[in-house]
Amino acid sequence: MIMGSWAGRIPALREGMQISHSALSFVLLCGGLGAVISYPLSSRMMARFGGRKTLFYAGLALLAVLVCIGLAPTVPLLMLAVLMLGITASCFDVGVNAVATKLEKTSGESKLSTLHAWGCGGGLAGATLGSLMASMQIVPSTHFLLVAIPVAFVLWLGYELLEAEDIGQKIEKKSFSLPRGPLALLGALGFFAAMSEGSIADWSGVFLKDHFGVTDGFAPLALSAFSVMMLITRLVGDKLKDKYGARRLITLGAIVSAAGLFFAVLAPNPYLALAGFAVAGLGLALVFPFVFSAAGKEGPVALAGVATMTYSGSLMGPPVIGSLAHGFGMQAAMAFIGILSVMIAVVAGRTSMLK
Repeated sequence: MIMGSWAGRIPALREGMQISHSALSFVLLCGGLGAVISYPLSSRMMARFGGRKTLFYAGLALLAVLVCIGLAPTVPLLMLAVLMLGITASCFDVGVNAVATKLEKTSGESKLSTLHAWGCGGGLAGATLGSLMASMQIVPSTHFLLVAIPVAFVLWLGYELLEAEDIGQKIEKKSFSLPRGPLALLGALGFFAAMSEGSIADWSGVFLKDHFGVTDGFAPLALSAFSVMMLITRLVGDKLKDKYGARRLITLGAIVSAAGLFFAVLAPNPYLALAGFAVAGLGLALVFPFVFSAAGKEGPVALAGVATMTYSGSLMGPPVIGSLAHGFGMQAAMAFIGILSVMIAVVAGRTSMLK
């Protein structure tokens, strides 16, 4: 919900601060950079506190950073706040996935797709709320403060109810750990998926606003359409995996995603473009859960390596899309994300570790 709220108000923040496409790409780059450099901090938190306390402390910090983004008066301070957003969000992500992976191993059942579905639900709620706030002419600073207060309570309640041991977990010490051999293909899938999802979250609303001239209230609906289909697909993803296998689902899903994104690029009106983004959400939904599940089976070092490549994808996405938008227009930038989906299909078809 926090990240959906942030992504849903990017068009409003860009317009309010008069930020160009190229400048916005560097603002978003700070978020990816924060994700990459967060690894030493998250590893120390995991070693000292364990997953449950890590997600709680990082979640509180993430809420504080969200408020700071809304209050940032200049572009440099906004970049600093977004850098902290990447750091705190990644630490939170490590804590949540550590608890989730342990639950999956303990139960012996595939659960990550269902658990990731709740992440989509939060993103959908945040983006939809952003659309409502924008339509009511509520500025991002007020919006983020109104989100932070109740979400802080929900975070504390979830922390208290979560059944997980507060025991430090030893994980890879290196700041960067790149996988090799078959694991490199999993890392490549994570890399392309992170570029795709992050770019859609950050730029789909800007695309609708610039290409079709939609309002600030309508622009976040692109992320909402993307997230709702991703949510629905992930809710049934574990059952589909048992029946059809992870590799086939990711390969076919990536082809569907490419078709949806190309359709959005060529759509004659914003309503059909929303349908294209929804199809893209359906196609990309199962990449992250199945890739992290496969990497987690190989141990914490393998999971750390795949996560590093994934975070690198989130680092590369914003400047690439921003540069394409600045030089060739938003349609070309969105088409490039479709090409990334084609690359996911090609790599997934050659990955033996997906089962």
